[in-house]
Amino acid sequence: MRPTRLLLGVALALTARATAAQQATGNPHGKLQEACAVCHSAQGWTPAHITSQFDHAKHGFVLAGAHAQAACRSCHASLDFHGAPSDCASCHKDVHHGELGSDCARCHTPRTFLDRSLMVRAHQLTRFPLSGSHVTVDCETCHTPMPQGRLTFVNLPTQCIECHLAQFQTAKNPDHVAGGFSHDCSQCHAATLWASAGRFNHSATRFPLTGAHLTVTCQQCHGDGLYATKSTACVACHQQAYATTTNPIHATPWFSTACETCHTTAPGWRGATFAHTWFQVPHHSAQQCVDCHTTQPNYVNFVCTSCHTQAQTDPIHVGRVSGYVWNSTNCYQCHGR
Repeated sequence: MRPTRLLLGVALALTARATAAQQATGNPHGKLQEACAVCHSAQGWTPAHITSQFDHAKHGFVLAGAHAQAACRSCHASLDFHGAPSDCASCHKDVHHGELGSDCARCHTPRTFLDRSLMVRAHQLTRFPLSGSHVTVDCETCHTPMPQGRLTFVNLPTQCIECHLAQFQTAKNPDHVAGGFSHDCSQCHAATLWASAGRFNHSATRFPLTGAHLTVTCQQCHGDGLYATKSTACVACHQQAYATTTNPIHATPWFSTACETCHTTAPGWRGATFAHTWFQVPHHSAQQCVDCHTTQPNYVNFVCTSCHTQAQTDPIHVGRVSGYVWNSTNCYQCHGR
């Protein structure tokens, strides 16, 4: 017990001695009422070592985060602590030039000036709430630093084109400038990804998309740079398909270039329903046009006898049907309708 009592006695003696020195020489720290031993040791006045006994909070400013690691002289320029900063702007230069007010805590914390969670929450209360990719973008990407007097944060335009003009001008699939596209990017794009521009309402145009047209890219139809003035006739895009089709051959005076007469927008041109005048098709075993129209591309001519052989027809016609002759012309006189 004696060593403990001895150390306690030394500490009390040092405190009393320091207090007496304060009173004799004048307290260099002004009105600060703390025992010298809280910051100084008997080995020397400097360097000062702030002990855990010193409570900065009772002097009106809680040291937290980065403030707890800062040197005293960072904020207290004089030993008497006169004029100690009372708000953030007293120590930290306002890079926002007063546009966002003096309450730094709206966006920043003592831990770091770059706490994005606070910044994003504060931004949600503005005219431009952040969503999608905008949440992860660096502030200065949109808020370009400007000289004092020019607004960087307040009253900025919220239209997409203000930031994305370069993307609008260089876009080629489709070509936005040549196509006379609207500057309202939100008509086609979302805030998540520019590349997936699937929001354009084609149904509001003269050519609503259906069937296979729903899966093609803009470039496949508008590669010629025409948009509002683009022809809606099928053959404008499908001329090659019309010209190369051989079953049946389309490029004849008998086939219209109005593809919709027979086809729908089903993938692969399937589901063609040709209006075969008064003669119903498919007809018995005939599955293709060439089964009956053997002299293509003249579809006026046709034959019945390629399917209806003489061996099939004679037994039910000879002796029963007057004027029976086994040929297509004669068959047609009786069976035309």
